[in-house]
Amino acid sequence: MPKRIDIQGIIRSRFFRDLPLVAAGCAIAAFAVDMFMVPQGLAAGGLTGLATIIAELGRRAGVNLPVGIQTIVMNAVLLLFVVRTGGARYAVQTITGFVLFGFFTDLFAPFIVPFDESDLMLCALWGGIISGLGYGLVFRCGVNTGGSDTIAQIISRKTSLPVGSTVMAIDVAVCAASAPVFSVENALYAALAMVLMGIVVDRVVDGTDRRRAAYVISERHAEIADDVMYEMGRGVTELAARGVWSGKSRPMLMIILDRREVSILKTIVAEHDPEAIMFFSDVTEAIGEGFKELGD
Repeated sequence: MPKRIDIQGIIRSRFFRDLPLVAAGCAIAAFAVDMFMVPQGLAAGGLTGLATIIAELGRRAGVNLPVGIQTIVMNAVLLLFVVRTGGARYAVQTITGFVLFGFFTDLFAPFIVPFDESDLMLCALWGGIISGLGYGLVFRCGVNTGGSDTIAQIISRKTSLPVGSTVMAIDVAVCAASAPVFSVENALYAALAMVLMGIVVDRVVDGTDRRRAAYVISERHAEIADDVMYEMGRGVTELAARGVWSGKSRPMLMIILDRREVSILKTIVAEHDPEAIMFFSDVTEAIGEGFKELGD
């Protein structure tokens, strides 16, 4: 029996509250596609890139195939293969994303004056940056626009290939397929736009709240933890650890802190135990007491 769509749950969810931001993100991405990508023949991966290729082939045959409508139809067909595993809420969020994006793409197309197609470098740069900003806003709200992600899920389910690698392979294949239709130069610039888009999406989704996670292994862990808590004002978590060679068990301290506080922590540890072991890792977002609230 198909799952019932929990309308009340969706209304109460963050998705409903973030819907205006989702619409704004889709509009920004669609604007970039219409101004910098489609008219210049930059098929920067995904179903939008594939639709750009098909639209150009249709134009040469005297048939108008709007990019927005193409992406909606292709995403709708693909969604049928993954909706059962994603659930009703996943389906609603995905449908919202690709319908809004397709709608704005065809809505803006007749009114936007395309950028100068002779300067493919600027088109690739700004197309990638602005569309990445739009997609990033959408993804940050927990919504997606379908495309190569959906195709990758289907392929991964049948072959056990990693979804991330499959997405990359699909996007590269779309860029390569655009070369015979437009040119090799266009395909290379499309790949550049695709890379920039991915970088900007990551920055928008992760935000600027980047932290460091510090791990400290020391015989004097108690003194170090006291100074971190009462001098730095940071929380400390003790993790159980055991040296395989020595067989000794001792706590390992984990501290989440700002990047500018790393040198302070190093000084504290060095004062108590110059032989301590420390290592750091990047944290893209810290949520909870001492940081930002979960609902922010």
